[in-house]
Amino acid sequence: MFDWWKRAFIDNYAKFDGRARRSEYWYFTLFNIIITVPLITLFVVLSDSGGTSEIVSLIFVALLGLIVLALFIPSIAVAVRRLHDTGRSGWWYIIGMIPVVSYVGSIVLLVFYCTDSQPGRNKWGPNPKKPEHNEIDQIGTE
Repeated sequence: MFDWWKRAFIDNYAKFDGRARRSEYWYFTLFNIIITVPLITLFVVLSDSGGTSEIVSLIFVALLGLIVLALFIPSIAVAVRRLHDTGRSGWWYIIGMIPVVSYVGSIVLLVFYCTDSQPGRNKWGPNPKKPEHNEIDQIGTE
């Protein structure tokens, strides 16, 4: 799981071209949830108990803000590459941000993210699930 997150966050931080498999997208998303949800939960629990000072609250907010800023670009990039893998333009990502249609748009995007890769090569590159020059496929064809 961490390898997929590393691939999306470090190796392809701001790479909007190419394709991303479902596993790359979903493991990246899952790992981000595993990081952020406990932090938010801890912040809410400590804030409700009244036992935190303003400095501790400020540290939590700053830490969460830094995490969100660090994950913002790679989250969009991996989503765009996932859309490319399904044969769709990355501009579809914007449908989830339009206020009037964001609920429907988010459901549409969820369906797109769950859709299998477009077989073979498309205009964004080769299928990451099945490389074009697979050695086993070449046996007996030469």
